[in-house]
Amino acid sequence: MSDATGPGHVSQHHRATLEHIEHHPTTHNLEWDDVIGLLNEVADVREEHDGKFVVKLGDDRITITKPRHKNVDEQLVLDLRKLFKDAGYLPTKK
Repeated sequence: MSDATGPGHVSQHHRATLEHIEHHPTTHNLEWDDVIGLLNEVADVREEHDGKFVVKLGDDRITITKPRHKNVDEQLVLDLRKLFKDAGYLPTKK
């Protein structure tokens, strides 16, 4: 977990992952390793005994499951988009 807060402290590689999460229509080629790397940089990530990951970012917490394939599914991208918007890492619609 990073002790830095806010989107200004995201590395360039992880900034690209954030752009993929923000992209409309939802991207279908976002890799799990990129997602979990980004989450580890900006959030508190804890792997549970059942293989699920509990992610706490700001005041929000979500539980996610590692996909069977290398790419995450559309629903996870939507969940992550909401998480990052609520935490101020992505712009919200006006």
